[in-house]
Amino acid sequence: MQDSDPIRLPGPWTHRDITANGARFHVAEMGEGPLVLFLHGFPEFWWSWRHQLPAVADAGFRAVAMDLRGYGGSDKTPRGYDPLTLTMDVTGVIRALGQSNATLVGHGWGAFLGWTAAVFRPAAVNRLAITGSAHPRRLRQALLTDPKQIAAARFMWSAQRPWAPEKALTRDAAMLVEQLLAEWGATGWPELDVAQRYREAMLVPGAAHSSLEYYRWLIRSLVRPDGMRYAQRMRTEVRVPVLHLQGELDSALLPHVARGSGRYVTAAYRWRLLEGIGHFPHEEAPMRFTNELVDWLKS
Repeated sequence: MQDSDPIRLPGPWTHRDITANGARFHVAEMGEGPLVLFLHGFPEFWWSWRHQLPAVADAGFRAVAMDLRGYGGSDKTPRGYDPLTLTMDVTGVIRALGQSNATLVGHGWGAFLGWTAAVFRPAAVNRLAITGSAHPRRLRQALLTDPKQIAAARFMWSAQRPWAPEKALTRDAAMLVEQLLAEWGATGWPELDVAQRYREAMLVPGAAHSSLEYYRWLIRSLVRPDGMRYAQRMRTEVRVPVLHLQGELDSALLPHVARGSGRYVTAAYRWRLLEGIGHFPHEEAPMRFTNELVDWLKS
């Protein structure tokens, strides 16, 4: 493995590719025990969980972080960026790892898929940990009716144009990635080396287009029959325990939108508002986030 590889970064984990749902996915894994599968958000990749993988493995779990479809070292397919296909990716990876179920830990889009998996494939989800996200029905409602969240989601709206967003995202060595991280995170984050990692990952051929396709489905589905059917299905209650960690200063997914997610959970629901933290709690305050996660996993 070359240190110059922007995706397969060295560490105590092992990298490998696995096949699931008709595509190839890159994962980094370590530890033994019950499976905990980490799902990143935009504009990141598996490396966003670098702080949590060793701690969760040390706590007695098999910790695996995957690159979602279109990101990092996973396939950049021309189609497949709707939540049902993406959720089948996640549950397919669980099976490819030799397990029938897992605890899902998701941030942003990864959390969106975690919520979806808990409804569409409940047998595959033991527990669900969420950060930087709201239940999909809460998000849908906010994007249609909440002026503050509509304004906060201006990047989502701007992504609807053809090709121009891809050019903007990769211009000047993906400087926009660094700007979005800084805008959505708390003051002083990210460090320059962290931002550089994410800029390099976004420059992997196909990553910019694929990552924007998630947002295109989300916004366009607000008025399409497939989006309405999805929203109707997501009325189904989540019947597994949920840990919901939300940054108080999150300017991408506003805390008051995230807070209402518990109404869709009938099992134990633990809400934590993290003061002084933005959209990326697992990176901005990794020790605090990891302690909350490990305590919950072991409870």
